[in-house]
Amino acid sequence: MRKRADLLFQMLSLATLIAALAALGALVYDIFADGASRLSWSFIVNIASRNAEEAGVYHALMGSIWVIALTGALALPIGVAAAIYLEEYGSRSRIARFIELNISNLAAVPSIIYGLLGLGLFVRLMGMGQSVLAGAATLALLALPVVILSTREALRTVPSSIREGSYALGATKWQTIWHQVLPMALPGVLTGLILALSRAIGETAPLITIGALTYIPFAPDSVWSKFTVLPIQVFNWVSRPQAEFKANAAAGILVLLALLLSMNAIAIVVRDRSQRRGRV
Repeated sequence: MRKRADLLFQMLSLATLIAALAALGALVYDIFADGASRLSWSFIVNIASRNAEEAGVYHALMGSIWVIALTGALALPIGVAAAIYLEEYGSRSRIARFIELNISNLAAVPSIIYGLLGLGLFVRLMGMGQSVLAGAATLALLALPVVILSTREALRTVPSSIREGSYALGATKWQTIWHQVLPMALPGVLTGLILALSRAIGETAPLITIGALTYIPFAPDSVWSKFTVLPIQVFNWVSRPQAEFKANAAAGILVLLALLLSMNAIAIVVRDRSQRRGRV
């Protein structure tokens, strides 16, 4: 009876996966059919324009690159440090259990709440204004729960014999974590970072809430610059009635997908190389 239930569950899971892939394929095909005609080098290097044929995504593309790179730079060290504390140092304390409970709850908080938090904390209280840094810090808050939870799971997969062998050779706890545990857990950490940044790169509501612009005639050149990102630019084009801007929006989505896939490919290559080093 149990084998039949497991077989039925596997069949349902496979059917669900096939249906999801079919729906995703149909959606990507529809977007490609609408936006492929607008994809060109001029579309990449031009800025936004009232004329659909002259409009481009350079400013939004550079804004997305700035924001997502800074988001990763903020979320990764803070998330890994928090995970190390919770898993290696404070797993039995009340403070650690309280922090762990809140992190689990934060993973399910709607993104607009992070936008309101970023507006009050980073934009107003800390005086960052409507800058790239404020946007990246807001998205880093959104990404932190995923990074922390995935890093903790990665740390748990490291065999205890690795720690015990390091202690036996005279290493301190921090030396063991830094030189033995973290390198072995790095693939899992990078997997969590991929998931977190993949969510963050498509977010619109938090950035609009903190004051990211829907139109900007220049690309950011520092962390204090005002900015827009590809999802906001796509939203701006979709909201216009002209059919030409709908084609621009589809092309912008394709550029966003290309950026997402490129970012994930780089992270996957780094993860696979670290896995091979760990096996050697």
